[in-house]
Amino acid sequence: MDTGLSLQLIVFLPLVAAIVAGLLGRWIGATAAKVLTTGALFVGAVLSWPILFSFIAGGAEAQVVPVLDWIHSGDLQVDWALRLDTLTAVMLVVVTSVSSLVHLYSWGYMEEDPGQSRFFAYLSLFSFSMLMLVTADDLVQMFFGWEGVGLASYLLIGFWYHKPSANAAALKAFVVNRVGDFGFSLGIFGTFLVFGTVSIPAILEAAPGMAGATIGFAGMRVDTMTLLCLLLFVGAMGKSAQLGLHTWLPDAMEGPTPVSALIHAATMVTAGVFMVCRLSPMFEVSVTAQHVVIYVGAITAFVAATIGTSQNDIKRVVAYSTMSQLGYMFFAAGVGAYGAAMFHLFTHAFFKALLFLGAGSVIHAMHHEQDMRFYGALRKEIPFTFWVMVVGTLAITGVGIAGVGFAGYHSKDAILESAFASGSVPGGIAFFLGGVAALLTSFYSWRLIFLTFFGKPRWAESEHIQHALHGEHDDPAHEHGDSSHGKATPSAGTGGYHPHESPLTMLIPIGLLALGAIVTGFLFSHQFLDSAEFWHGSIAFDEGLAHAMHEVPLWVKFTATVAMLAGLFIAWHNYIRRPGAAGAFVAQFPAIHRFVLNKWYFDELYDRIFVRPSLWLGRLFWHRGDEKTIDRFGPHGAAYAVGIGNRLTTRLQSGYLYSYALVMLLGLVGAASWALWWAK
Repeated sequence: MDTGLSLQLIVFLPLVAAIVAGLLGRWIGATAAKVLTTGALFVGAVLSWPILFSFIAGGAEAQVVPVLDWIHSGDLQVDWALRLDTLTAVMLVVVTSVSSLVHLYSWGYMEEDPGQSRFFAYLSLFSFSMLMLVTADDLVQMFFGWEGVGLASYLLIGFWYHKPSANAAALKAFVVNRVGDFGFSLGIFGTFLVFGTVSIPAILEAAPGMAGATIGFAGMRVDTMTLLCLLLFVGAMGKSAQLGLHTWLPDAMEGPTPVSALIHAATMVTAGVFMVCRLSPMFEVSVTAQHVVIYVGAITAFVAATIGTSQNDIKRVVAYSTMSQLGYMFFAAGVGAYGAAMFHLFTHAFFKALLFLGAGSVIHAMHHEQDMRFYGALRKEIPFTFWVMVVGTLAITGVGIAGVGFAGYHSKDAILESAFASGSVPGGIAFFLGGVAALLTSFYSWRLIFLTFFGKPRWAESEHIQHALHGEHDDPAHEHGDSSHGKATPSAGTGGYHPHESPLTMLIPIGLLALGAIVTGFLFSHQFLDSAEFWHGSIAFDEGLAHAMHEVPLWVKFTATVAMLAGLFIAWHNYIRRPGAAGAFVAQFPAIHRFVLNKWYFDELYDRIFVRPSLWLGRLFWHRGDEKTIDRFGPHGAAYAVGIGNRLTTRLQSGYLYSYALVMLLGLVGAASWALWWAK
């Protein structure tokens, strides 16, 4: 099949499926909607992998597939076209592969939900928007896809709209992302002002020539490329939940678990990393912008990892690990290792989607109970889920030896080695913080495994489980059907509840993702990390840094492995060897635990700085501005004046003839007086 036709099918089939499922779902039925949307994504995945392999083989060239003329206004020329190069091919595989498996997984997970057609339509709309973003040939089209994934994520996070918490989470994600998107839009405006075009190839070609140029901004002269890159990076911070604009990410767990896997594993949150790598020649011109990217990414990786150590909700643990891993990708891009950043994005998509969907399988087995403190001993009840979750944990913690290991072993180690090899002070700080984050990642990842699958069963303490035993459904928006949840005869510590394995539609996707978490690291490491020919100019590739990465001291190469082993030992000691040790630590250092448990108090800080003043200002405008000023002197005041006038005129309508004669006489006298005065 022609590559251009394949690309158009990959991009537009999800859109067609979303429209049909969304508008006609009530008539065609949930099954037809699921078949159509899932089939469209699987077709896209089947077409995407050969495209990537053609770039790996070296026989493919970058091309642009025109779609239609869009905006022609003066100097602004925007044509809708699909760009295909190595970077696009990588993202096509990531988006379509994970999206198709999430669609299939949702067959089992959302089986009992009455809004399945709407849910699958939203999933496909999200996938289409993400595909539009990664195939963009200009910044306007990229912004179109950027806003599309924001809209679709709002719809998916708030899918259970009758839950106040889901509505609040969706609104929070939308508002926080608008802050980042405002910076992104300013960056696009500034880029057009400076370069006179929004075409990405033209901008990247002209970017090196802008080195040293300055531009007026906020009454100052600032470096042009630094300003543009920082504005664009603000957009990346919002979409990729970097520190400062990250508060929406954990709340987004209110959406169904397949949504968490799709948004927070491989697609929306990686849009910022993709954008920075796509525009890497611009960032290469500004050292200041690169340093900002390094510091933001490194601090984000560390802060998110500290928060993840204290969370008890299984989905929130995985969500904060996503935020931390995105920090790794950004500081890799900041030091110039864009290949390593994209490699970690690629491998992370598989093992993080695996962890999210595996967590969903656990939640499914535990009657939508998400608190790990009420799990325990599940490895014997749901063995397949246990083993794939172990695979995902081995991948995210970077387990491997002698150059062969799970996916994260290759990509995370490459990032740390690149940061050290960069030789810069920001790179050294990133290496240190990345090493500490690797230790914390290992700790909270194995903590999740030990709390969930080992120890004694603690199910009897769960309110959700008790409701399941008594046939009660306290939450109308429960995440899956309960009718299939079996009950066992009462046994010690279980409360009589018997978890069971998920259906095949859920197990097949996580099995395939587990395979990806095992093999993607060593299969693709050479192409992503060492081959400038593979990238073929789609990103800025520093061959010197790629070579230096392999020449770092041996202790640097073993840093991630030592951190992984240390984190594993601490988790084992606190949750297996001495189960009460974690509680003793919390009792000894309550302030530290409270600080990280409350997520460094970012939400409380933002509530005081932004939310409360905004609500106060809104109430001021409402009560004093609208009600007491505009309404009082506007519509209410006019109505009052009309009422007073009516009461006065009604008094003149007495019904007595002499009253009317008097009024007429007074009118004649007045008219005559006016005529005499005018005559003079």
